Amino acid sequence: MRATAYAEQAVVRRACLRISVITGAVITLLVTVVGGVAHAVMTHTQDDQVRRELRYGAERGDLSRPPVCTWLYASGATPLANSPAGFPVRADLDRVRRTRETVERTVRRDGTVYLVRTQVRADGDVVQAVFDMRFQLADRRHLWFALGVAGAVGLVAAAATGAVLGRRAVAPLAEALARQRRFVADASHELRTPITQVYTRAQLLSRQAAAEDLPARHRDGLARLVGSVGRLDRVLDDLLLSASFSADPRRRTERRPVELVEVARSVVAEESDRTRDGSLTVVVNGPPHPLYVEGIESALRRAIGELLGNAIGHTPAGGTIEVSLARVGGAVELTVVDTGSGFDPAEAERLFERFHRGAGGGRYGLGLALLREVVTDHGGTVAATGHPDGGARFTIRLPESAPAAVPVRTGPL
Repeated sequence: MRATAYAEQAVVRRACLRISVITGAVITLLVTVVGGVAHAVMTHTQDDQVRRELRYGAERGDLSRPPVCTWLYASGATPLANSPAGFPVRADLDRVRRTRETVERTVRRDGTVYLVRTQVRADGDVVQAVFDMRFQLADRRHLWFALGVAGAVGLVAAAATGAVLGRRAVAPLAEALARQRRFVADASHELRTPITQVYTRAQLLSRQAAAEDLPARHRDGLARLVGSVGRLDRVLDDLLLSASFSADPRRRTERRPVELVEVARSVVAEESDRTRDGSLTVVVNGPPHPLYVEGIESALRRAIGELLGNAIGHTPAGGTIEVSLARVGGAVELTVVDTGSGFDPAEAERLFERFHRGAGGGRYGLGLALLREVVTDHGGTVAATGHPDGGARFTIRLPESAPAAVPVRTGPL
């Protein structure tokens, strides 16, 4: 149960982090939008005010006492002592004297921006007004600094709020999932013993019925009962394995190199009774050298058994099932090909949904969904291809692993 609690806490932490990040991103976006709008409004307002003051200074300003932040230049007038270097702009003065048309320009100099307006006054004099925008630019920088501080504070507050809200919002869901997994595991464990007893008793009755030559309808009924109980037992195995993979992350530490060819041959041998009863031919094609993958042998055995059992269940009497293993580009591929009823290629992905029912009415149960879960947990992939007219191919691809190291004896022989 500790492993389950650890897994659920990890889910809650990830969900809280995700909610905090999303909340922070939304707050940052809002602050950025508000800052952009405020900056645009401030810039527009300041530009209008500066241009009005610049126009007033050029038209009516006293050359010896210009408005604040403004300097006026004209023929015969002495510039103020604090006039910025590089002014007046002689080219604009000459142009206005020649064309009598007003000229405006922006000059960037000495770390600030100057607006320059050169025009002809009503008395015929050519005057050039220069406005220093350093204070307006400082206001804009202060605005962005204030917005940045507000955004940082808002981001921290949003992250903290998101974490608290996320924990409160996700914790009930995590608890519900934990209870669901515990229920599945507990129910499966509790049902295991009575189902095993029923299965064993049904097999004994079936053998006795065959030995005592009971009517065929009784023998058939007992055979169906044995098959149904056997399928129920396999469903319990699937539920237990799925619950263990979902709730126990420490199972990853149990992984070791598994020789997949040997496991595949062992699984085929275990299913020999079913294939013989179904008059099926099963062929295993593997390389002469071993193929290792990193994983949990019991889970991989269950996955291969599911593929083989699925092929047996969908292949009519007299059919052939081929199990092939090969090394392909640094990975190990296990392919199961059958001559069964096949399926529509459009349903290839849906086959791995839990208890999917095919177009022909065939059910695929929990096994293929668990198969994908096991393969994905081992860092691999599984794919299915088929044809409606018959035949299916399932391919598992797992990362290849180095063989297990053989311990070296260092003591006396």
